[in-house]
Amino acid sequence: MIPYLQERFHSARWEMELFWLPKRIRNKGQEEPVFRTFDWREFGESLIVQKYIQTYMDYIWWARLRIHKPYDLIHAHHPIAGMAMKTVFPDVPLVQTVHSSYERELILNGRIQENGLEHRFLTSLYRELEVVSEQVLTVSRSFAHYMAPYVQEPERIGVIYNGFDEKRFKPVPHENIVPQLITVCRLVPAKGLDTLLYACAELKRKGYDYVLHIIGDGPCREELEHLAKELDIYQETIFYGYTLHPEEFMPFFDIFVLPSRAEAFGSVFAEAALSCLALIGSDVGGIAEQIEDGVNGLLVPPGDAAALSIALEKVISDPLFRYELARSAWDKAKNHYSLSKSVNELKKLYLKHGATL
Repeated sequence: MIPYLQERFHSARWEMELFWLPKRIRNKGQEEPVFRTFDWREFGESLIVQKYIQTYMDYIWWARLRIHKPYDLIHAHHPIAGMAMKTVFPDVPLVQTVHSSYERELILNGRIQENGLEHRFLTSLYRELEVVSEQVLTVSRSFAHYMAPYVQEPERIGVIYNGFDEKRFKPVPHENIVPQLITVCRLVPAKGLDTLLYACAELKRKGYDYVLHIIGDGPCREELEHLAKELDIYQETIFYGYTLHPEEFMPFFDIFVLPSRAEAFGSVFAEAALSCLALIGSDVGGIAEQIEDGVNGLLVPPGDAAALSIALEKVISDPLFRYELARSAWDKAKNHYSLSKSVNELKKLYLKHGATL
């Protein structure tokens, strides 16, 4: 999303540069980090925490090496990047967008324990961000609510939804005899694809024809392929692996489905809506803010394969209902998640915090 935002700002005569840490920059930083609200060394025995801290130090090293001119404002899209830039440029206003909960994803993916060292370290970052930032933003009301217990003034957390360039999405009139289901995500436990495979197995048991297209890669791919074979739906399921621009062929499918166990926003739902697909998702986080159940998509409880199968059955068996959901999803996405809307909201925020035209 960020490069598309940059294009819009350049056209409006704003000077904006993107800065990030290249993959080749590892273990260069040596400057000891100092946080204002907690002592990171309490969590320092964790290898995951050590990795975050080294990334923080590398960002500081790289920023001091590469950035030599002043800026009116910094807008960071990762907590580590934002805090590091504030260390290097303490007098420059910082706007920090938190796009997702790294700790929740790590817990759901079995990488860390709830209330363990890593969990406590990562949630401590929210309070630190509140102190060093002029404005903390997130991408959904539900995620702002999630962050509230970890900050002192939750009412100051702003919400600006992710914006998408609608010109990239071109709905295509088509008629698939066999309904085509698509999901796009990283193949990790948090995305709930095991639930989707069980739901699809139930569809097949009831005699429904369909094809499930899974776009994405990740550590669970082999396990999911094995589960598809075990459930006797491997012939109906296509694993594509990672694909750079799925929006280019997404409009040729019929139904987008992703039963995530947690989702701060769920950008891929907005992308599927702009492609004019019927949406089915879990009743969690930002997904539930995008989908009004029965109006522009269907919501199901996370982890409930039976409910997901029933929802899929509804849209597979009733093409007219499926079309109405897709059209409503397209209308809402164009009105609420357009790139122009996000850019306009950011312009106001930048001017408020000291950016100059």
